[in-house]
Amino acid sequence: MPSPSSSLSRRGLIAAAGATGLLTAVGAAPAAASPRRSAALVVHNARVFSGTPGRDRARAVAVGRDGRILAVGSDSALKRFIGRDTEVVDARGGTLMSGIHDGHAHPMDAANRSLKPSLASAEQTVADLQKTLTDFLKDSADQEPDGWLVVEDWNPVGLLPHGTAPHHSMLDALPTRRPVVLRGGDGHNIWVNQRALDIAGITASTPDPVGGKIVKGSDGKPTGVLKDDAQPLVTRHIPEPDQERLVAAAAKVLAEAAASGITTFMEAVVGKSELGLYKALAESGKLPQRIVPALRIDTDMTTDPAAALAHARGLRDTFGGVRGLRFGTVKVFLDGVIEYPAQTAALLEPYLDEDGKPTDHRGELYVSAADYGRLTAAFNKDGWQMHAHAIGDRAVRTSLDGYAYALRTTKARGLRNTTAHLQLVDPADLPRFARLGVVPCMQLQWATRNTWTMDALLPYIGAGRHRWQYPARSLERHGAQLAGGSDWPVDPLQVWNQVRTSVDRFGDEGEGELYREQEGLSRSSALLMHTLGTARQLRMDHLTGTVERGKSADLVLLDRDLTRCPVADISSAEVRLTLTGGTVVHDADSSAGRAAAARVTRAAAGPRPTAQAAVHGGRHASCGCG
Repeated sequence: MPSPSSSLSRRGLIAAAGATGLLTAVGAAPAAASPRRSAALVVHNARVFSGTPGRDRARAVAVGRDGRILAVGSDSALKRFIGRDTEVVDARGGTLMSGIHDGHAHPMDAANRSLKPSLASAEQTVADLQKTLTDFLKDSADQEPDGWLVVEDWNPVGLLPHGTAPHHSMLDALPTRRPVVLRGGDGHNIWVNQRALDIAGITASTPDPVGGKIVKGSDGKPTGVLKDDAQPLVTRHIPEPDQERLVAAAAKVLAEAAASGITTFMEAVVGKSELGLYKALAESGKLPQRIVPALRIDTDMTTDPAAALAHARGLRDTFGGVRGLRFGTVKVFLDGVIEYPAQTAALLEPYLDEDGKPTDHRGELYVSAADYGRLTAAFNKDGWQMHAHAIGDRAVRTSLDGYAYALRTTKARGLRNTTAHLQLVDPADLPRFARLGVVPCMQLQWATRNTWTMDALLPYIGAGRHRWQYPARSLERHGAQLAGGSDWPVDPLQVWNQVRTSVDRFGDEGEGELYREQEGLSRSSALLMHTLGTARQLRMDHLTGTVERGKSADLVLLDRDLTRCPVADISSAEVRLTLTGGTVVHDADSSAGRAAAARVTRAAAGPRPTAQAAVHGGRHASCGCG
């Protein structure tokens, strides 16, 4: 039998991963396997989760030399596809399934964040925070006096004692003249010092921009905290990272994603800078996933559908030739986040105060139903699908009202307009998703009992509304076809804990179940949600999302049988092999694969970002979260 290294050198199947460990050649091929019909790869002794009815008793999959699935069946039946140069993998009883399709994430922001120091969402006294920031300043002392200090994963509610309000004076006390910016892990808040406010020209007379808020004190002066679309007033002055470093960081985080089993991403807010990064990655052969860029339509553009459509078309025309990118989606923010103290998510009924009494505050609705309907109609008529950030029940209803208007006026069906996050849904709106053909894209790793879903939320919305958090099973019962996403890097990329939490509503780090009996999904539904469901959301289900003959070999092999192991054990599943289009993009036994897997493990074990609650990413154009 040839050595693994010599056999692998005959084919380019694993070149992208540099793999040498999992794949071994078969020396004596069955006589029936002709070179024309033999497979490039056969995985056997697997528990195949096909995602199709009646095929989940299969134990083997053959991948053709064109990158498509050649056959699915029993070990004995697929022996005929083994030729002299076929790579054969013993799955050792682990699950072989479609790769994970992440329907809402921010990989390029993850790359950007990885280049900066992080507060890791710590809760600290002002004195302790100042000490930490002073250490960061010492580490970059060569940047005095004008270099920006940008720090990631600040906890907007993490100043101790609880209730301490951030103010620029606390940052002004640092031993520096540099502009300082703390970026909230939720992406919806930044906290800056006076030097940064001065550079941005923000004063007491500066008006709030559309979709944003400059927080001001009782004296009417800016406190240094900026929310949502007020953030770019400062962040647009921050120099962009060196392109070469950013591309290298992006390649690294995408390799980690491949090690997590992800074969497709929807990059949930994209502009010219993110597209430029993807172009550089594709040209250097460092793009292991399929990417669906959701082009951001800024709030101030939502009232001008013609201009918004021209903007999207222009970006598609410029970058449409980049290999691996699939255009056709645009992104709009309808509201903010629901947790106290931000409370910018749009609610049908007012928030409650600390004593449980109604206030006059219903959050922020950034786009009206009428404007969103007209915008959707313009894009749908041109073949584009919409992707709406909607946290509160009023924002969710606004998205559905807009989609209903577009459907009535354009008669365009099958575009799979999407509403993302759906932290709170009014029960009356549950049947509308299926009726309108709208895809609910949910981030269910947050559907667990913890400080964010309980302390920062329950008192402010009451038990009646609280029960309708992330109503996954209710949507499914009403005929909606669920899709899933991570919103990475708002949380660490924990794909399999995300799948597990969809089932038990507890997760690896939860403090209890969050309405499991009412809203927990079956194991099969959770897996389908993150494979076929998201492929359907992204209009790629004809190509990928299931394990069946003729589909692209976007596959992941795990170290255990996800269909039978205890539900809690799903969280710690490890990826042995990931293929995109038949090309191995992660092999856990290769040196590159081991390094990527180790980074994934370290990230998952680290402190969770502040907005596990504020789940839904950010809205500042500089990072494109949301």
